[in-house]
Amino acid sequence: LKHLQSHNPDTGRFHTITPLEALGMFGIFRLAARIKELREEGHRIVTHLRTDARGKRYAKYELVR
Repeated sequence: LKHLQSHNPDTGRFHTITPLEALGMFGIFRLAARIKELREEGHRIVTHLRTDARGKRYAKYELVR
């Protein structure tokens, strides 16, 4: 939550996080489950679906003000 609440100085928006970033930065294997818990606590988090260069889909999460 602290990561998502911090601002990205390049964009002026909140930081986002992907499953791969969550694993590398925080050792979180099940990011979607953690996002679900945060949503249940009342935090507004949107999911952006992305496709990588190999065609694999993944989610990118962003906190909404």
